[in-house]
Amino acid sequence: MRINILGDTNSIFNQFISEIRCETIQKDPMRFRRNLQRLGEIFAYEISKTMDYRTTDVKTPLGVAKVETLVQHPVLATILRAGLPLQQGLLNVFDRAENAFISAYRKYDEAGEFHIEFEYLASPSLNNKTVILSDPMLASGASMEIGYHALMEKGSPKQVHLVVVIASTQGLDYVTKHIQADNVTLWVGAVDPEMTPMSYIVPGLGDAGDLAFGAKIDSH
Repeated sequence: MRINILGDTNSIFNQFISEIRCETIQKDPMRFRRNLQRLGEIFAYEISKTMDYRTTDVKTPLGVAKVETLVQHPVLATILRAGLPLQQGLLNVFDRAENAFISAYRKYDEAGEFHIEFEYLASPSLNNKTVILSDPMLASGASMEIGYHALMEKGSPKQVHLVVVIASTQGLDYVTKHIQADNVTLWVGAVDPEMTPMSYIVPGLGDAGDLAFGAKIDSH
């Protein structure tokens, strides 16, 4: 697995990272969602550089221009619900993409321990396609692993890109150990060093789903 950390290079990308982290700015849900979309758009642009292109003749009012265009648009997959704004940003760029949706959540037991429960997957065939699986936070890494392996039941993709905005070091270690494939690239915005006993990233940004869509009923 290859790993690219976009935040290691100074760009406007880090401005958007700072705003989704800021406890004052993130009180505006619309701006939080829009910033996740912006980050998704930048991820999409960077990923597009790795894809295959062909020369296309485009007729203009004054002649014919030769332009390099995508051979194939990707399949965009995300983990509900927090992943929706990030996926929308990817979709803003890859606007002809097919889409896949995965339902996975933390299920807690009486002792307060949790495991990731997988419920639902809607996906087109992935055979010989490029797949982009996105989720804003890579905390323990379990959701991404479950999402990835569930998608692999829908075909054998040519290339897989995993996109996360903020990852923990533990999550990175987990994913690289449990997703071992030469055709997988992990794209990360920033890496944080700590994780709480409840598997929340520190400093992180809080609960991305709640910040984007409102607080949910406690699932403990």
